[in-house]
Amino acid sequence: MKLIDTHCHLDFPELSVDIDAVLERAHKAGVAKFVVPGVSADNWDAVLNLCSEHAGFYPALGLHPCFLKGEHAADIALLASKLKGNNQIVAVGEIGLDLFIPDANLQQQMAVLIPQLTLAKEYQKPVLLHVRKAHDPLLKQLRQLKLERAGLVHAFSGSEQQAREYLKLGFKLGIGGSVTYERATKLRRLVAELPLESFVLETDSPDMPLQGYQGQVNYPERIAEVAAAVAKIRQQPLAEVIEVTSVQSSKFLGL
Repeated sequence: MKLIDTHCHLDFPELSVDIDAVLERAHKAGVAKFVVPGVSADNWDAVLNLCSEHAGFYPALGLHPCFLKGEHAADIALLASKLKGNNQIVAVGEIGLDLFIPDANLQQQMAVLIPQLTLAKEYQKPVLLHVRKAHDPLLKQLRQLKLERAGLVHAFSGSEQQAREYLKLGFKLGIGGSVTYERATKLRRLVAELPLESFVLETDSPDMPLQGYQGQVNYPERIAEVAAAVAKIRQQPLAEVIEVTSVQSSKFLGL
């Protein structure tokens, strides 16, 4: 079973990245599939074009809470048309709530989140959730909407109780570079104690560098190191970690 990076931003032209070189290294590390989320209407077409040009790339489209400006009714309408017209889109995301950013406006973020969750339910898509300091209000919305396909909580950083609430709703917890840091004791304890089926693996490249790569651009190939860290924490064979998490990723995203 090959590795699947369920959350990586490969549409970052400002870094002048050689995508072919990135892919070559990723394939050598055993990474076969990549989910590429959009974060604003401005980059949706770039994400779709990138994924149409490369085998094993799967697009997701959403309005990220950290990039909200002004009115978004037109963007929501555009997202609906994209979902209706493109069966290759595997998820709605990256969407969510972020109360960590300066001047966070929960009401504004919720006004953009709820229509996107509704579209995910209408078009039977899972969601890719970005959540910081806002798990409880988001969980409340998810309980009310009851998304059949559920989704992924990207870079999960909540409590064990919140983790279990997401799992009850059918969600998977995204585990990335943070798990490689020994100081991430709460996350590492969750990884050790919850069933392996609770997790999927991700990099969030080019962001969220792993231990030993601080200050560097992150790349999808390093998901192999994430898998190795999870296997070590759980004291479980690496091949089993890769198999189970990849099956989970393929199943809930329909890859």
